[in-house]
Amino acid sequence: MNFELNEEQLMVKSSVREFAQNEIATRAREYDEAEKFPKEQLEGLAELGCLGMIIPEEYGGAGFDTVSYAVALEEIARADASVAVIVSVTNSVCCYPILSYGTEEQKQKFLVPLAKGEKLGAFCLSEPQAGSDATNLKTRAVEDGDNFIINGTKSWVTNGGYSDTHIVMAITGENNGKKEITAFIVEKETEGLQVSSIEHKMGQRASQTTELSFTDAKVPKANILGKLGEGMRVAFSSLDNGRIGIASLSVGIAQAALDESKKYSQDRIAFGRPIAEHQAIQFKLADMATQTEAARLLTLRAAAMKDINHKQTGIYSAQAKLFASETANKVCTEAIQIHGGNGYSRHYNVEKYYRDARITTIYEGTSEMQRIIISRGILKD
Repeated sequence: MNFELNEEQLMVKSSVREFAQNEIATRAREYDEAEKFPKEQLEGLAELGCLGMIIPEEYGGAGFDTVSYAVALEEIARADASVAVIVSVTNSVCCYPILSYGTEEQKQKFLVPLAKGEKLGAFCLSEPQAGSDATNLKTRAVEDGDNFIINGTKSWVTNGGYSDTHIVMAITGENNGKKEITAFIVEKETEGLQVSSIEHKMGQRASQTTELSFTDAKVPKANILGKLGEGMRVAFSSLDNGRIGIASLSVGIAQAALDESKKYSQDRIAFGRPIAEHQAIQFKLADMATQTEAARLLTLRAAAMKDINHKQTGIYSAQAKLFASETANKVCTEAIQIHGGNGYSRHYNVEKYYRDARITTIYEGTSEMQRIIISRGILKD
């Protein structure tokens, strides 16, 4: 499979890189320190079509392919992973499920403003007791006339508090002893929905992550996404698509750490010459560059397979997410080692990359869960 970018994909990469380096990278440290939500940068990205990249133009999106989406996210994450994860979540686990499972009315009401960047999205699956064990939900939705009443708690909600449209998974009954889980579209203004706590995180601090509580939240039946009891299908297909986004984000972090390490090694003098001339450093840079490129190619393959198949990419997105996230962590560790004591200081960007990378092996499916998905795919063939 040829991964040479076409003219349109190169244009996307170039325009997003220019904006990201000029408008995002220059403020990333400030926003990280202050845990400041990047509202202005998101407005600029919305103008570039990045909040609805993979959504057709008829629904307010940019209509780009998944490969363009992947290269754009890499460039955004290269500037600041916090901004990239906000873009990824809105595109992949909010816009995408509405596009895939929503009615025409839902698409017009919810998808169009999301894709235009007028509103932000959130994905509400995890709960305090249900992370990797995604089906172990306690949040319930009880039928009440033309509505459902939702009670429960959702944790680790990216964009929480700033999100206007929430994809929420809740138990709606039982079927042969198994929980029947349904997906709902819940609006920010819904009475009974509130932010119950804000997480103060190690990394990606400009991206707000919250716990949301639902207390007798009344949601119209018209806001059921897909069919009753189809919630986990909606969730898993959304996460499958989301892994491409997190893989792209991970590649961007790794590339940024490699860029900083290359520059530092050429400027830093030790034993009378730049440390880039020492073989120990050269070998580190060689491994970092090779691993980053391998992660990029796996990610582009997953994106290309999504464009070809127009459905779940299964093993491809899992391999990309697993390898790219693990690579980001390895590359950032080596970046700090190349910087020596300076790498441990906030005066240098590599310590931020290290903090930002750490979550990539955990959210939207841990590395352990990716290995389960991959092994099942291998054994099924």
